[in-house]
Amino acid sequence: MATKKSSKADSRVICLCPLEGVIDLIGKKWTLLVVNEIGNHGRIRYNELMKELQGISPKILADTLKDLAKHNLVKRETFNEIPPRVEYTLTKEGEGLRAAIIPILQWALKQKGTVVAHCSCTLIEKDKK
Repeated sequence: MATKKSSKADSRVICLCPLEGVIDLIGKKWTLLVVNEIGNHGRIRYNELMKELQGISPKILADTLKDLAKHNLVKRETFNEIPPRVEYTLTKEGEGLRAAIIPILQWALKQKGTVVAHCSCTLIEKDKK
């Protein structure tokens, strides 16, 4: 990152270079929704995620979970049972990502009556702020 001489105007300048990698990961339609849903539940199974995330295809959910696990944001825990059971939780890094998106979610909720504030979540009472 190039450095500039300091001045009052420069103190408002933020380098956006790190956002490229972040956008590559979270810019996919379902990524933040999956992270938030896992965070809402703490521990959740694949079929429960499918029910909560209305409109996601099984392939997209599976690919999103694999990608999040690859980036150490989600932990996939397999239990040696019959039938097999798999549960997903957020890692410490995943919790950090979810904490970082909460202000964006709060901002969106304040945009009541707009497209931004659309919500189909079963866990939020829409009349509360």
